[in-house]
Amino acid sequence: MTSRVLDASVILAIANNEPYDTDLLSVFDGAVMSAVNFAEVITRLLDLGIDVSSTPVQRALFLLSTIEPFTATQGRIAGELRRLGKNIALGDRACMALAIDLGAELYTADTKWAEFDIGVNIHLIR
Repeated sequence: MTSRVLDASVILAIANNEPYDTDLLSVFDGAVMSAVNFAEVITRLLDLGIDVSSTPVQRALFLLSTIEPFTATQGRIAGELRRLGKNIALGDRACMALAIDLGAELYTADTKWAEFDIGVNIHLIR
């Protein structure tokens, strides 16, 4: 069973050399990410003008054990998570849905998530 799901914000924090409080190398061990969030990472990196084929970015992406497909079950869960508010993006809800579906711990850099009660533990990296 997967124990950790990573939000796109975790990879982006590393790619942008942002500060974080967590030992991220240990967090990456066995971690997975939704294909929706993987697309979000690639899109954001390209928007920032970062070469996604560069060595540091490839190393960060390589640390992920698996990119999980977005399933119909996760789609239903993500839709139901709309209850958290209209300003919670689909990518965020897809990440949460994967963690809920897998019964996994969730890691994010998005401090707003600390207030959400979604049935899984949410860990902030800063």
